[in-house]
Formats: sequence, C-alpha cells, structure tokens
Amino acid sequence: MLIQFNFRNFKSFRDEVSLDLTATKISEHPSHVVEIGGDKLLSVAAIYGANASGKSNMYVAFSFMKDYVVNSFSYGGNSSRKNSEIQQVTPYLFDRESRSAPSEFEVFYVDNSDGRERTYQYGFVIQGSEILEEWLYSKAKTARTDYRVIFYRKKGEELEVDGLPKKAIENLKEALQKETLIVSLGAKLNIAKLTAVYDWFANIETVHLATLGEEFSRASDLPTGFVTDRTVQENVIRFISSFDESIVDFEIEEVKRSDEEILGKSYVVHTIHRLADGSGKQSILLGNESSGTRKMLALYEPLKYVLDHGSVMFIDELNDRLHPLLVRNIILTFLTPEINVNHAQLILTSHDVWQFSNDLLRRDELWVTDKDRDGISTLYSVAEFKDEDGKKIRRNEALAKNYLVGSYGGIPALKPLVMLGRSGEDAE
Repeated sequence: MLIQFNFRNFKSFRDEVSLDLTATKISEHPSHVVEIGGDKLLSVAAIYGANASGKSNMYVAFSFMKDYVVNSFSYGGNSSRKNSEIQQVTPYLFDRESRSAPSEFEVFYVDNSDGRERTYQYGFVIQGSEILEEWLYSKAKTARTDYRVIFYRKKGEELEVDGLPKKAIENLKEALQKETLIVSLGAKLNIAKLTAVYDWFANIETVHLATLGEEFSRASDLPTGFVTDRTVQENVIRFISSFDESIVDFEIEEVKRSDEEILGKSYVVHTIHRLADGSGKQSILLGNESSGTRKMLALYEPLKYVLDHGSVMFIDELNDRLHPLLVRNIILTFLTPEINVNHAQLILTSHDVWQFSNDLLRRDELWVTDKDRDGISTLYSVAEFKDEDGKKIRRNEALAKNYLVGSYGGIPALKPLVMLGRSGEDAE
C-alpha cells in the first residue's frame, strides 16, 4: 500500500508536496483504516480544486514517476530510442531558479506481496532526463532501527550498495546510464530486490479518460480473456448491469484482415440489449453506446486489476461523464473490506462535490489543490486545513457547502462574463 507520495518542482508545483495516505487520529469511519506494516493507512484519497489549480498535475506527477521507473531501462547508451521518446521532466517554469533546478519524486510504501509487510522508501532527483540522485531504503515490520540502505546513487560519487549480490553490483555499474534508474535496470537484469520494487510500480494503474479518444481506445482494448473466456464475459456483464440492466450480453465477431499476422487479430463487439416489451433482443455496436457506458467498460480492466493485485489506481477526473451515484459506487468498492480484500487504493481527482461529504469520506481522505497569483500550486488535506483563526474543520461541518463558498480554498475566483453580453465599446 502507498503510504506517501512526495514531489517538488514539477509543473505548477514549485515547492515540496506530500500526498499522505496515513490515517490521522480523527474518529470518523474507522472501518476505512487499514493496519499494515506498522502503519494505519487509507484506501482512498479524493483531490478537489478549481480548474488549473493543479489537480491534474498531481496525476501527471504520479504518472511520470511510475512511467519513468517502468521505461527508463531502455533509455540512454546504445538504446534505439530517439531523444524525443525519452521522458523529460517539466519543472516549475515561472521563476529563473526553479526552471533550471532539478525535480524530485519519492514514495513510501508497504509491500506485502510475500506476506512480510516490508516498508520501502524510494525516490530520485532528475533534471531533464538525467538522474542526479536515486535511493532505495527498506525497513522490516519488526525492525526497531531506521531504514536500511539498499542503494544510494549521486552524480559524481561512488555508488553505495548494501545487500545486493556482488555480481549484480558489477552488472549495474557496467550498464548504468545517466538517463536510467537503477531500479529499472535492476529489474531488466533480474536482480530480485530491485525487481520487487519495479513490479510495485508496474502494477500501478494510471487512468486518464478526459478525452473521448482515450476513453474509446481503452474501451476498445478488450479485457484479458474477454474473447475466448465466457466467465470473463459474464463478469463484465455483471459489472455493466450494476448501472445498466438493459445490457444482457455481448456478441463478438472476428474481423479478417490482410495484416493480421503483424497486428494480431481484430474483433467487433456488439452489446446485446433486452427489448423494452421483453419480446426479444437488439444488438448495438459498442462504439455507439453512450459515453458513460464506454467509460465504465474502459474502467473495468484497471479496476479489476488493482483490486486483484492490491495495487494503486490513480484516475484523473473520475466524475467526467459519470453520474454521481456511479462515482460513489466506485469509491465505495475501495472502502468495502469484503470487496477490497487485498487493500487496493484509489486516488482520484474530481469536481463532483456530492462526494465531498463526511457521510462518505473522512476528512483526511479529502484533499484540495489551490494556486496563488504566481501560479504556484499547493496541496492540503481537509483534516489539516486551518481557517484564519487557526481553527481546524469540525467533523459535523457541511463540507460540500463550505467548500463551494470558498471556506477551504481551491475554488475558482469568478467574475461576470460581461464581455459576452456587451460590445467591446460598452464594456468597462
């Protein structure tokens, strides 16, 4: 489980930011707290804020770290990748010092894949596509001491390594490039301790369905086993019927193409609907289904994957094109221990204030992004927010109402759209 995600100097976030999923000592919804690895952690973090306040940049920062870990073994050296294909970090650009400074990313997490509940601290400092620092520390659940160094790397200094085989260290030193992370390269070299960290990142699902193209692409990418396994099809039908009972089945047709040997097999999928009078059924091309239905189908595979693997899902704008009750149902899936048996976690960004409620979420599960006049974004939880008098938010406050009137920040400062209703000569 993710404990904490920290980063600094990335896009609109100039200063250090920390998304902390450690449960605070507040009393509401105790069933939301998971005790693992000596920590009390939360399964959901919902991030709110005005447009352009930094919500999506939180998602992009997390995605950047995940993707760089997963892909960087192919960067640098004799790689066939073009420079344009290598990920470049984007710092805060609106002051001279920050735009020429490196960016930093770090996670703390508990890995229970082997039942040992070991805690890891992993991070790196990057400038452009060059790794300036990288570190990995670990701590056993029963350890009374601080984190133990697995490796520490700094540009211009000797690599510090403890607990890896001698041959593995030699291979790392020989193959390591300035654009490549040790964790990424170590997984490629089959070094077990580093592969475990790599796998934790690889199992993360980052989902951004804000555009119809991305949504359609994911919906068209059929769930694993969907074509041949009737059990998978039935599970998808049950998933869809949780919000649309008119869809009762699928019809799958293979499309023959001349380039099949190169691109693989292709299929056309129809949804089968029950006729309103019960007299029969009607098929509809999947692409002609509603945007909300396609989005939910696109979410099926990543949702099932993280719930099966107990991993992390970060989805940007979960509420987009979905009814608030559907959004709530997805959130409740992660909050229900009988369903979320592997302690998967959901991080989401949203404008849906109906979920900004103490009836659904704890104050430490609600987060707000805000941006000042210099374009610098900040992040804080509702549990830690203090008003002008230094008072924290009470448990029984009307959270959604107070958020909308600006009591907690993170809302747009709106002005009347007079330029749309008057000519330029009349506008003051």
